[in-house]
This record gives sequence, C-alpha cells and structure tokens, in this order.
Amino acid sequence: MSDLHGQRMARFCEAGLYLVTSQPLSAGRTTPQIVAAALSAGVRLIQLREKELPNREFRALAAEIRAMTADAGALLIVNDDVDTALEVGADGVHLGLDDAPIAETRGRAPDLILGASTHSVEEAYKAQDEGASYINIGPLFETRTKAWGDAFLGLEGLREIAAVARVPFTVMGGIKLHHVSDLLREGATTIAVVTAVTAADDPVAAARRFLTAMTGAH
Repeated sequence: MSDLHGQRMARFCEAGLYLVTSQPLSAGRTTPQIVAAALSAGVRLIQLREKELPNREFRALAAEIRAMTADAGALLIVNDDVDTALEVGADGVHLGLDDAPIAETRGRAPDLILGASTHSVEEAYKAQDEGASYINIGPLFETRTKAWGDAFLGLEGLREIAAVARVPFTVMGGIKLHHVSDLLREGATTIAVVTAVTAADDPVAAARRFLTAMTGAH
C-alpha cells in the first residue's frame, strides 16, 4: 500500500468519532448542515452515506462535502461508490458485503482507505485477507439505520471479532453516548454513529459530548 494510504490511516486512527451521514435521519436538516455542525465540533472523520440519492446528485453532494472536509482537515470516506470516491478526491471508500470486491478495489485505488463491513469472525478474516484497511464491526445494538434480520452482536460479538482483528476496527449500530465507556473498555477506539448526532436537537453539542467521552480532549 502507498505512503499516502499510510498517512491517511494514521489520521483515521487518531479521529475517534466517525460520523456517518443520512439526510432522511437528520431531523429535516441537510447533510451539508450536519457535516458543518460536526466539523465545527471537532469531528475529523466523515462517511458520506446517502443511499436514496440518484448517482448524479450523490456525486455533486460528494464534491461539496469533499470541499468542506478538506477545508477542515477532515477525512472523507464515501460509502459503496469507489468511482465517486476517486472522482472527488475522497480519502477512502467503505464497502459492504455486496459491493465491489476489496482486492479488486485495492488494485484500482492503492491510496484509498478501504473499509469493510463485517458481522462475524469469518467475514473479518475474509476482509482482512483481501486487503481491507479497516473493518467495521456491527451492528452492535438495535438500530433503525440498517435493515437487519439477525441478532445484534452486542459487546460479546464485538469481543469475538475484535480478537481476530489484524487491522484497525470501527464499531457501529445503535451506539449512544452511554455505550461509549463499555466500548472503550472492549478496545474500541473509533466509534461510528449516525442518529446520535444527525437526529440530535443540537448536533454540535452531541458530537462534542461523544468526543469528550472518548478522549477528554474536546
């Protein structure tokens, strides 16, 4: 992997809070408004995840969010769409189990952070073997941002998958502020949230509370 990839991953591992966008779950606010609030709170890792948008609108939004994150010195990860990630100069792309293969994407984009969704030990092994930069472990707790028919992983599932992680991992799925201390005790250092910030009455304050709980430095 490239030097630029290594530099991006160093910043990724320092970010702490990982905000994932969803305009339909943003209490009537736009994604740029939510991102601006998060950046002002000190968030330095954003994933653009807007599954409902047509491709052209998504690319235009990605270019706008790329400019905002670049100005703030924050990383931008694009969900699913490696073409858009490359087009707008994003720092990475997050791939679900049904998206483009990780190994193929790594060949196309050696500089990008490649995230992979994992729900089991077996999926974690596979994603790492194929070249994922980080794995996401989840969904941990009940959530309305992801259709899910299986049991939620909880702390026990997190513990099992984290034990086999050879790359950095993020955690996601129904995470609220009161979960942070338990997640930190289980070794989580990068916590991904959607509605805990996007749907909050005050997204700036909500993001700051997470950063304070995680690092005590904000």
